[in-house]
Amino acid sequence: MNRLAGVTSPYLLQHAENPVDWWPWGADAFEEARRRDVPVLLSVGYSACHWCHVMAHESFEDETVAAYLNERFVAVKVDREERPDVDAVYMEAVQAATGHGGWPMTVFLTPDAEPFYFGTYFPPEPRHGSPSFRQVLEGVSAAWTDRREEVAEVAGRIVADLAGRSLAHGGDGVPGEAEVAQALLGLTREYDERHGGFGGAPKFPPSMAVEFLLRHYARTGAEGALQMAADTCSAMARGGLYDQLGGGFARYSVDREWVVPHFEKMLYDNALLCRVYAHLWRTTGSAEARRIALETADFMVRELRTTEGGFASALDADSEDAQGKHVEGAFYVWTPAQLRAVLGEEDGAFAAAYFGVTEEGTFEEGASVLQLSGEARPVDAGRVADVRARLLAAREERPRPGRDDKVVAAWNGLAIAALAETGAYFDRPDLVERATEAADLLVRVHLGEVARLTRTSKDGRAGDNAGVLEDYGDVAEGFLALAAVTGEGAWLEFAGFLLDVVLEQFTGDGGQLYDTAHEAEKLIRRPQDPTDSATPAGWTAAAGALLSYAAYTGSEAHRTAAEGALGVVKALGPRAPRFIGWGLAVAEALLDGPREVAVAGPVGGELHRTALLGRAPGAVVAAGEGPGAGAEFPLLVDRPLVGGEPTAYVCRHFVCDAPTTDAAELAVKLGG
Repeated sequence: MNRLAGVTSPYLLQHAENPVDWWPWGADAFEEARRRDVPVLLSVGYSACHWCHVMAHESFEDETVAAYLNERFVAVKVDREERPDVDAVYMEAVQAATGHGGWPMTVFLTPDAEPFYFGTYFPPEPRHGSPSFRQVLEGVSAAWTDRREEVAEVAGRIVADLAGRSLAHGGDGVPGEAEVAQALLGLTREYDERHGGFGGAPKFPPSMAVEFLLRHYARTGAEGALQMAADTCSAMARGGLYDQLGGGFARYSVDREWVVPHFEKMLYDNALLCRVYAHLWRTTGSAEARRIALETADFMVRELRTTEGGFASALDADSEDAQGKHVEGAFYVWTPAQLRAVLGEEDGAFAAAYFGVTEEGTFEEGASVLQLSGEARPVDAGRVADVRARLLAAREERPRPGRDDKVVAAWNGLAIAALAETGAYFDRPDLVERATEAADLLVRVHLGEVARLTRTSKDGRAGDNAGVLEDYGDVAEGFLALAAVTGEGAWLEFAGFLLDVVLEQFTGDGGQLYDTAHEAEKLIRRPQDPTDSATPAGWTAAAGALLSYAAYTGSEAHRTAAEGALGVVKALGPRAPRFIGWGLAVAEALLDGPREVAVAGPVGGELHRTALLGRAPGAVVAAGEGPGAGAEFPLLVDRPLVGGEPTAYVCRHFVCDAPTTDAAELAVKLGG
């Protein structure tokens, strides 16, 4: 057993029995490389990564390869989900050097952590123009031994290039109508009118861009924006990306038609998409959007919730097939014969037609991914429900994919927001309870007594890695959503605490934000990325939470910080709208105010529910009654009842409408 035993990362623990003498990331590993005068092999991956498992089996479990590696390198293994800062810095170098990136990421470093050779997956034998992993090790070792000056020169040049990439703040002033209009035009150009979504294969669920489109429609009435959002959501929901039996979404589609997914299921995708479908229902009343939001919420609670009340990171893509081999998608795919074995001839044929299961198959070895036909034809809903239930019960007997049980603060923040709002919209108090329990865990374990947010925990034990900007931004977002739904001002207070840390530790002089705190470990470059990846960029997640908190409290410091951070959206929104969707969604909130809604009346009452269902972009809602309500929410100070009735107050841009006791009138004020 190597040095990975006893860590909290499930991904690192998967490598604890490797013959490779792995070290976790830390100063000790680099000191060892310096002492032995050897380079560092940095291998970065994550638990649900299919090709990470493949490379581990082919190379890291090979005794001969491991012996060579141990003799000539110090091997460092990093879970990108625990150390997104380390991943971001070296991924930027990989992409700059090779033009592409991905995981597993393989980087060779000097003992000063400077990169000089890069790659991703390397096969055990030369293949498709790629050298074998052993050849790469031999080549790097030879260069280190015989051409050290050349290695040092390359490493120095790369580090200097990375150091020169710091963003001041990306633009002068906040994004306005012109930038938002250009961003919408850019999305329209990249929109796939036939299949929904943006761009070609592989196709990722564009959660943040859809959120922007829904907010833009709510503010401007632009039908084209709503159509792109609604059609994309319908295409994803009906395709193989969505688990038609158990609910929840896979990571991405390998094709542009949403047929075959990459089967891993991530918490962040499902949290973001659950919220998107809930917001789509709020906008259109779509029964399909309602169903998908609720099924996705139920999937998260059923399959990702941990014993401690948080949410696990992911389900693997791979599981055992009928022959006992670990293969991708085995848990999810079906053949016509398998359908007949569970359902009988008649229902088996019905299910094959309904879910698009063919003799040829849509996946591998004659198996198909379940999807719904695009044709609008009448079906027996009762029969469909019965077939789904029987197939789901049969699937539960299959070997399940592995689960990465670590709790990531940022992703739990996204889940809290999604579950709180979905529970409120659809009268599911159990979902609000699950959101509250996850928030309690974050306060109890991730904040603890250290006055700083910890990135991960496992089994109720906090990890060793400090929270990054996305953790602070997304957890604050979750707490603010929970405050709006529950009327409990403690969540507003916790959000304010986190956002004060953002102001103190993550903000530069020009309003720019950094992904790591001023006090964090110094890497070869301080990571700073304002663009969305699979999750909202920490930069714009923080901007959104800062803006909402300012609307709740009237804090000029938080509003100013939000506006300073949004300068980057003014610069990038028109040029790369697909990659700054959350920033554009926050820009819509800024352009709309955002509206501040104070409900002097009972939490869960008609006015409160109407306020939560309002479509105004980024509107904040505070509800409560009695003399203590103003102490919980500054918005409720001096908000008396009118005629003894529950009363709603709507303000924006320092101007307030006349108070109303009428829910229908309130709905109109909020775009309902």
